Amino acid sequence: MSQIRHTPVAPTSTQFRDGGDTIDRHRHDDHQLIYVSSGVLAITTEHGSWVAANDRAVWIPAHTWHAHRFYGQSRFHTVGFPAGTGAGPPLLPAGRPAVIAVDPLVRELLVALTSTPLTPSETRHIEAVLRDRLRRVTAEPVALPAARDRRLADACRLVEQDLRTPRTLAQLAARTHTGERTLSRLYRDEFGLTYPQWRTRVRILTALVMLAEGATVTDTAHACGWSTPSAFVDTFARSTGVTPGAYRAGVRTSPRKLPG
Repeated sequence: MSQIRHTPVAPTSTQFRDGGDTIDRHRHDDHQLIYVSSGVLAITTEHGSWVAANDRAVWIPAHTWHAHRFYGQSRFHTVGFPAGTGAGPPLLPAGRPAVIAVDPLVRELLVALTSTPLTPSETRHIEAVLRDRLRRVTAEPVALPAARDRRLADACRLVEQDLRTPRTLAQLAARTHTGERTLSRLYRDEFGLTYPQWRTRVRILTALVMLAEGATVTDTAHACGWSTPSAFVDTFARSTGVTPGAYRAGVRTSPRKLPG
């Protein structure tokens, strides 16, 4: 990717975004915590892709090039943290973006910090509590790492282009002129996942986006390669903690009203 825009200070603000809106590739000298209280946000970096809805936020370390795309009507919150302040979640990989769980307290802190007029003293207090909470969060596995090896990247691309068609590892190995054992090793070495685990993650991430854009549970299940809606519901709920119907209803709640 080419370098697009360098904005030294990461803003602390709230924006409303329409589905399909994008923010071009850019970076900050600050760390940044990014959250959507409505809608779905996909973030792309050189390390991979991350998808977050209203139960997750994305931690972007300072100097990381990243771009955004919004799905569904979105209410977009960002909080900047000066680099070197120790604000980052210590349980996360150093220097790499990550999706983190957002509990009710973190959500209210993020909304208050970015949406409500505050005095300097109030801002300092809320930031201090938020930093405290961030030291306790854990990473959530809703991310898609970028493949480094060309053979692995080609195999991933074949799967992503047609999720309806289940492809075995042997079929992918033949299409990419790679040994099956070699391709299996590449999935484990680069992603820390088996091929079936990686494919399930791709399908879940695609489902998150489709549901946010208004697709039905049945249509999403078929487009993402599940044989039945019930099988999709079961896998989705185990992966995200909510059913597809509940998730769809939550992310499509109108974001235009700020809390009073």
